[in-house]
Amino acid sequence: MKKIETLAMILAGGQGTRLGKLTRDIAKPAVPFGGKYRIIDFALSNCANSGIKNVGVVTQYQPLELNTHVGNGENWGLNTHDGGATILQPYSSVDGEKWFNGTAHAIYQNIDFINRYEPEYLLVLSGDHIYKMDYQNMIEFHKEKKAALTVGVIPVPLEEAPRFGIMNTDQTDRIIEFEEKPAEPKSNLASMGIYIFDWPMLKSYLIDNYAKNRTMEDFGKDVIPAYLRNSENVFAYAFKDYWKDVGTIESLWEANMEFLDPNHALNIRDSSWRIYTRNYSAPPQFLTKTSNVSDSMIVDGCYVAGEVKHSIVSPNVKIGKNSTIKDSLIMANVTIGENVTINCAIIGENAKIHDGAQLIGDPKNITVVGYAEEVGGLKDED
Repeated sequence: MKKIETLAMILAGGQGTRLGKLTRDIAKPAVPFGGKYRIIDFALSNCANSGIKNVGVVTQYQPLELNTHVGNGENWGLNTHDGGATILQPYSSVDGEKWFNGTAHAIYQNIDFINRYEPEYLLVLSGDHIYKMDYQNMIEFHKEKKAALTVGVIPVPLEEAPRFGIMNTDQTDRIIEFEEKPAEPKSNLASMGIYIFDWPMLKSYLIDNYAKNRTMEDFGKDVIPAYLRNSENVFAYAFKDYWKDVGTIESLWEANMEFLDPNHALNIRDSSWRIYTRNYSAPPQFLTKTSNVSDSMIVDGCYVAGEVKHSIVSPNVKIGKNSTIKDSLIMANVTIGENVTINCAIIGENAKIHDGAQLIGDPKNITVVGYAEEVGGLKDED
């Protein structure tokens, strides 16, 4: 196979336990977002728009929906004669290992796949963040610094820094210290989970470690400290645009509500940097004479007979008469009956909300209905 400069590996096997009901049946990167997208669409679109056409997608937990969604990368323009997306799942190796035990271990288990491309650089991405980023700018930074490893970082409020892995740098952006969720952080440069490695060096580190003590499982906990101990050239690339970790119910809801802003920093209508997804055929939306929609996104296939305010309504959702939806995300194929009130909520795919149900949350306590869950309606008597 032709040698390439950069191969991207998207780590998309996370369970996303903090998303509760929403990730009971699907992996976190496959969770719907913004009406028509899934979270992983942002990393895949960034690769396509950055000119990186060879992408490995590492899956593990509940991969069926994710695998179907990604396919061969056609919907992101990755299925070229010299590119494509490849699904990489755990498998039983000669030493008996079947599961990925961490981010670095997932890369180690896929060394044979990576070696097919002989990349000069390995771009490692998380599949569960919302952002637009030109990875070529980060690659150029990596080259200019002659770095062995470049870590994407984003400035966060200092009071939030204890939630993240923090990179402490000198005046040249060289990382001199890494702190994992420090109680008293020395800087506010939080790791974004985006890494550019010189592949030959990383491969050597991983193979040597697993041949000896097998302790190099995570990039943050193991690999970065090892590079720093050995005085490798490790640099921080500061990203200052919109980036959101949607790992909690509150942050997922907040990111969707921000998405409604026509002046949102993501600028979803920017034709020069599209966010692509797998599109499913659906009839046009239908708003009845009893409907009242304001400040909302209503996607194809929807039938709306009620009131929708500042909400996102995904494909093939039905909303009955006299129902009110406000400040909420309604995922695909949801049926909402009549006289229903939904406020500050996330309603999972294929859920059914019966007539008269009341689902009332607030921005600090979002109401969640899980995949195919039913709320209200008559109950069988014993």
